[in-house]
Amino acid sequence: MADNSREVFAPHSDNPLRQLTVDQLRRRTSLKWRAYPENVLPLWVAEMDTLLAEPVAQAIRDAVALGDTGYPTGSGYAEALATFASERWGWDGLSAKRTAIVPDVMLGVVEMLKLVSDPSSPVIVNPPVYPPFFQFVESMGRPVIEAPLGADRRIDLEALEAAFTLAVQGGDRPVYLLCSPHNPTGTVHTAEELADVAALARRYRIRVVVDEIHAPIVASSTRFVPYLSVPGGENGLSLMSASKAWNLPGLKSALAIAGPDAADDLLRLPEEVSHGPSHLGIIAHTAALRDGGDWLDSLLVGLDDNRRLLADLLTEHLPAVRYAPAQATYLAWLDCRRLGLGDDPAAIFLERGRVALNSGIPFGTGGTGFVRLNLATSPEILTEAVRRMASALA
Repeated sequence: MADNSREVFAPHSDNPLRQLTVDQLRRRTSLKWRAYPENVLPLWVAEMDTLLAEPVAQAIRDAVALGDTGYPTGSGYAEALATFASERWGWDGLSAKRTAIVPDVMLGVVEMLKLVSDPSSPVIVNPPVYPPFFQFVESMGRPVIEAPLGADRRIDLEALEAAFTLAVQGGDRPVYLLCSPHNPTGTVHTAEELADVAALARRYRIRVVVDEIHAPIVASSTRFVPYLSVPGGENGLSLMSASKAWNLPGLKSALAIAGPDAADDLLRLPEEVSHGPSHLGIIAHTAALRDGGDWLDSLLVGLDDNRRLLADLLTEHLPAVRYAPAQATYLAWLDCRRLGLGDDPAAIFLERGRVALNSGIPFGTGGTGFVRLNLATSPEILTEAVRRMASALA
């Protein structure tokens, strides 16, 4: 039986997205493949249809063999991320001394907001944006102020300044929660854009907390720029993790990173926060960053291929859908407003086409009539999903 199991899951392609069949994926017990009935193709939540990178799998096996399942400690994760940042982004400003382990990126965001703002302080976001930005902030009792992206899906500095002006009127300590790369649009903010943001934030005395979880997942023609690396970003706080790029959301761990001028803020992080991450998670994330580069490179090629494939499929089957291949993430933001499916086309695609996508509505202003599609799957599944979406219009 063990030999047969290994054969079933033996990689048969260099592309991590082409190593598992639908039948194999349906054996998974995580959210993506269990939230809907078996006749639904799930292209929604941010899980990838891949095997683990072998260095990550081996690190977990080694830890389990040793019974190394205790409490986390040490700076190996931060050091691995610092090396990765230097090699991939040309950024040598990540100091392990200015980091702290946190349970995951969104819980890390919550802790950063507590450090640099007041309990009633507003939080500025750029919709359409990752729904937990609204959910977590509102659960803290904080008001959300929207500074919508421009029509080009980039940061609109005029809208941002208007939001900053409104935010500081109450006398609290507002925070700008930035998503970089942006989810769901996949926009990668340029160094110039980020420097403009930093200058504006300094002028209004607004602190910046940035979610950079998708940073390793960029298209071949794109360069990711860490917010903390730009002039004026020295007092920023960043959250990073290997979870999205190596498909590790079930192995909880992330890093909070402080710019040089925010080091004292991070020192005030309660010690008990570091008890939340999984030790196995930290082992897995460290192995991914340290030894998973070749696997990541293969994944990025596969994602580039899938972006082109999706564009071709939509042109053939759903030409009224507007789609601009993203610069980053493995998510596609599809404008379905010309299909005549109402405010929530995801509901129609699910009901009539048996394809699960994310509704654009929870992403805030600019999300109505849109869907988010997860293209981190095999070309065969992606092709069938678009075919089913087209059938929903018949």
